[in-house]
Amino acid sequence: MTSSTGGGQRGPVRTTEIDVAEAKKAFFLMVGFIALIWVLQIFNWAGHYRLDYDYGILPRSIGRLPEIFSAPFLHFSWDHIEGNSGPLFVFGLLAAYRGVKKFLGVTLIVAVTSGLGVWLFQGGNELTVGASGLIFGYFGYVLSRGLFDRNLIDALAAVVMALSYAYILTVAVPGAPGVSWIGHLGGLIGGIASGWIFRTRRTVPGTAQAKIPRDSGGTVAVPTTPDNPRADLYKELGDLGL
Repeated sequence: MTSSTGGGQRGPVRTTEIDVAEAKKAFFLMVGFIALIWVLQIFNWAGHYRLDYDYGILPRSIGRLPEIFSAPFLHFSWDHIEGNSGPLFVFGLLAAYRGVKKFLGVTLIVAVTSGLGVWLFQGGNELTVGASGLIFGYFGYVLSRGLFDRNLIDALAAVVMALSYAYILTVAVPGAPGVSWIGHLGGLIGGIASGWIFRTRRTVPGTAQAKIPRDSGGTVAVPTTPDNPRADLYKELGDLGL
């Protein structure tokens, strides 16, 4: 529905402006994210990958539990970071463009679920680092968000991107050499949970109300149902805070 005042349409234009602004913020956020992990990789490589051993996840080591938050930013090799950078940027952008604040919350949740999965269930003294847990988390978030919010475009975008990056499917198989599929599964679970947590809350049809001024002062709530011939006017007044 569009509302007009003075011959101009406001609703769709305002929404488009917000979407473009969020998309710009999401783009620069992910550019910064990718730049950060590459800068860390340079220092890591220069130090003979000492950062991996100091800040990677070691299963069931109490002292290394905080490393669930540092491990996603580190990689074992140039091939490792190259393989992660493309999917991380694409899925991160898809996850962030509908809300950077939500994206930060999703990142925190996914880092915890992926990291804890590795810390609790990874075998032996296997060291784990890499952003692939976040990749699976962002994929799960975009896909579940599309389903929970009934946004077919988001859901299809997630599936198409996953198919485009065969990496997303092949490394999810248990037993793949050198791959922590537990971390990927934990990230995916965190992403799906985030889609539910940050889903769009919908107003039940027929219950929306707009507040309009009373002649005697104060306001009165009037249902903005389709049966009310002045529903559009009441909604407009409510949006203006009158």
